[in-house]
Amino acid sequence: MTAKEAIEFAKKNNVLMVDFKFTDLPGMWQHFTIPLSELTEDIFEEGLGFDGSSLRGWQSIHDSDMIVKPDPTTAKIDPFMEVPTLSLICDIVHPDTYESYHRDPRQIVRKAISYMQSTGIADTCYFGPEAEFFIFDDVRYEQTSYGGFYQVDSSEATWNSGRDEGGNLGYKPRHKEGYFPAMPSDTHHDLRTEICLELEKVGITVERQHHEVATAGQGEIDIRFDSALEMADKMMWFKYIVKNVARRHNKTATFMPKPIFNDNGSGMHTHMSLWKGGEPLFAGDKYAGLSELALYYIGGILKHAPAICAFTNPTTNSYKRLVPGFEAPVKLAYSYKNRSAAIRIPNSGPNPKAKRIEFRTPDPAANIYFAEAVLLMAGLDGIQNKILPGDPLEKDIYGLSPEEAKGIPSVPATLEEALKALENDMDFLLRGDVFTKDLIESWIQYKYEREVIPLQQRPVPYEFYLYYDL
Repeated sequence: MTAKEAIEFAKKNNVLMVDFKFTDLPGMWQHFTIPLSELTEDIFEEGLGFDGSSLRGWQSIHDSDMIVKPDPTTAKIDPFMEVPTLSLICDIVHPDTYESYHRDPRQIVRKAISYMQSTGIADTCYFGPEAEFFIFDDVRYEQTSYGGFYQVDSSEATWNSGRDEGGNLGYKPRHKEGYFPAMPSDTHHDLRTEICLELEKVGITVERQHHEVATAGQGEIDIRFDSALEMADKMMWFKYIVKNVARRHNKTATFMPKPIFNDNGSGMHTHMSLWKGGEPLFAGDKYAGLSELALYYIGGILKHAPAICAFTNPTTNSYKRLVPGFEAPVKLAYSYKNRSAAIRIPNSGPNPKAKRIEFRTPDPAANIYFAEAVLLMAGLDGIQNKILPGDPLEKDIYGLSPEEAKGIPSVPATLEEALKALENDMDFLLRGDVFTKDLIESWIQYKYEREVIPLQQRPVPYEFYLYYDL
């Protein structure tokens, strides 16, 4: 869609307002809105100015002027705003040069794609992330200098099986038994269906929806894979739609990786494949029907996985999910069909176009633009340096004894460990100026100052349980 076509599309749909959406450093959509009468074709070229100093991880107050440039190909009608509103996803550029802003997450994916194409290895990278989520009825949390708590609740949570509900009707999935009973145990079927329909309204193809493993309303909706930039934009829409449909029904959705203790967390298993000239590059005659190039790609991801986790598992809460016993891959191994490995090669049948790999470590708290870019750059590094991944591990890795697990590398145990790994292993991200050193250092600093250190300084309720009577 061109700028002219986007404006005509808005008029055809009786639009009155235009919403400009863009992504901040942690990965949340920000926005501002103008009347349709103010939208001209020039704005698509020249953009609109705004103050970037208040956005998390962006410019400082003394150098805060920025330009937002709407991408006309992203034009959609926002399904939640009361007044008919055109939605445009935007890129961020400098006002003096119109060069891409190096901390704009969307630009990072663009640069990663350009770098991939410049190497001659491939011209297209397809991604298929599967972001799990919880839908709760209630969430409360507070942190003060003298106390702190959190509490989530769901009418279908197993801990409410004995609650007086004026007639408790039961059918509440037990821990780890939510995959995937039919109604009435699955109380969110219709809500997830409504999410699917809203996704389709904005042009996103839905493949399936179902309840996930955990109790208390964990769900998954799988959408069709797409090329890197388009997929990242779709994932931003996905999270927006899930949250707003839940809110429409007076419920609340979260992509927090581990909101419930002692049950499965939410992952974002990410499928990937490279193509060139319309032909798939991951199919071949090597292990599990892969090409040598695909094995190198796997080798690159496994080599750089600790640093990758700083972006694909970017919160302190991410590492509450990455623990043994809850179907989250902790060991950095690859295997055919094996969901206990960090990298699984799906049994996709004989069609070479379906051949892909699946990295199961990421979670949906990730900034999707950064996550895709780091995975692509790591895979390309594996190909360029012919990094073989070693032998596959064809056994139940979750069931390995401590002795058997020795020698198999693991994901970082904390966000701090992942950030230290990134500090020591960032060169593969700097190639082609895809990531800048300033961006990576800003990301590390932001994570330390806003998340790691504040969490380290605060007592948590379980510490009172352990230590108060010492």
